[in-house]
Amino acid sequence: MLNTIWAFMIIAGVVWAALHGNIGAVTQGLLDSAADAVSLCVTMLGVVSMWTGILKIGERSGLVDSLARRMEPVLRFLFPRLPADHPARRSIAVNMIANMLGLGWAATPAGLQAMKELAQLEEDRRREENRRWEEDSRRQENRRQEEDSRRREKCRGAAPRTAAPPGTASREMCTFLIINISSLQLIPVNMIAFRRQYGSAAPAAIVGPAIAATAVSTLAAVLFCRAAGRTRGTEA
Repeated sequence: MLNTIWAFMIIAGVVWAALHGNIGAVTQGLLDSAADAVSLCVTMLGVVSMWTGILKIGERSGLVDSLARRMEPVLRFLFPRLPADHPARRSIAVNMIANMLGLGWAATPAGLQAMKELAQLEEDRRREENRRWEEDSRRQENRRQEEDSRRREKCRGAAPRTAAPPGTASREMCTFLIINISSLQLIPVNMIAFRRQYGSAAPAAIVGPAIAATAVSTLAAVLFCRAAGRTRGTEA
């Protein structure tokens, strides 16, 4: 869909420029933008490399693990059904820390790892529920074999379901995605680098507004997740 939209915009721009005799300006703009893109990539490569390196040093020194432990109250509040010793907790914490530092690219690997671990957790829950259902079904079958099919269906409906159906995102996965998108940022590194690249007189002036905007978006995300959990009768 996005490819179609971008293709339409490019073609429409070229056709409009050709009809109004501005094709030369469009060509020059394309060349200038290509040069700016390369320059910006080099600038961002340095910034991302520096902060990713700092994050890696923090991981090896134990600083990230220490911060992750300090985030346990936040993780318990946001993910009450996530087991205390589950490896997804660390990946989620690393992702949130990287996002707070404005390191969106550095946060991506941790976010993908967290999603993978949460998906595995949901698969384990489904297997456990299927195992319990099979045990309940066998007990029902031993009691009244003549009502086998009806008892099986009743047993399945009575068992409390905590796992999402196959192919459906779990409650933890949805919560993590929403929190990750809202992304509270204390140091918007990428935005500062962009502003500096394009000649801003005060690149860091964005820090205050960025903190305020992302704080509001994160608060809205948390309230939405909690409200959604109560609406469905479970804690999100």
